[in-house]
Amino acid sequence: MANETTSSTLSELYTEIVAEALFVAQEASVLRNLVTNYNITGQGKEISVPIYAAVSAAAVAEATDLSNTAVNPTEATFTASEHGVMTTLTDLGASTASRNVAADIGKLFGNAIAKRMDQDIIALFDGFDTIVGTNSAAWTAAKSFEAAAELRNQNLPVNECNLVIHPYIAYDLKANATNSFVNPADARLQNNVMGTGFVGSIAGMNVYESSNIDTLGGVTGDYLFAAFHPSAIGLAMKQDLKIETQRDASLRGTEIVATAVWGEGEIHDAYGVECVADSSIKSP
Repeated sequence: MANETTSSTLSELYTEIVAEALFVAQEASVLRNLVTNYNITGQGKEISVPIYAAVSAAAVAEATDLSNTAVNPTEATFTASEHGVMTTLTDLGASTASRNVAADIGKLFGNAIAKRMDQDIIALFDGFDTIVGTNSAAWTAAKSFEAAAELRNQNLPVNECNLVIHPYIAYDLKANATNSFVNPADARLQNNVMGTGFVGSIAGMNVYESSNIDTLGGVTGDYLFAAFHPSAIGLAMKQDLKIETQRDASLRGTEIVATAVWGEGEIHDAYGVECVADSSIKSP
């Protein structure tokens, strides 16, 4: 018997799925590159990060012994877990589709994994003790400077800090920073915002927009976001995006499974600021 469809004849299809999924996942995830990453491949699924408190030096007279300073670090612990998505590609669907089914599935899977990773990290924003803003007022440039001041007060280099906001909150920030899109105090900022819509940085912090930020308490227009240093949050990667396939002969199709294993956690609470605001264009 000839002309059977085997795993070898479909190998090109699955190769395309893997290549597309890996590319999209790396490009689509915003938060992954803004936090501290730990590679725990080949290790256990739990990681503990020691946190050392600041110590102070003191003046000391000549020929006088120094006093001991106790160094007793605390630790942040978080556990990696599996995340995944699956679909079944039928033989008929693969052979009759006018589009590149492999690329489409790869894009869907890559975006799904990247979105879930961002959502898991964003969920930690609510844990920061320091809060700036309110759910009854729009976000402003002044509030951005207030959040930056809180981080700077922790002796953090503010140029290494990030402000991650929802696009609706970004609209208010851009409108405020440019005096409702006209006649701003800073012409350079206006050129950025008016020409490209990109804030770039404010108060020294890098500004990123993410639609993965959900509404606060399900209230339309209310959003919880954050300003933080990368060392405020850790992401432990045990397994990056992986695609596996399994043939189901009676169904005449192939299961395609995408998984990734990671864990996220807060490392240093004082290095993050919870931000809250009400969108002026999406209020109830």
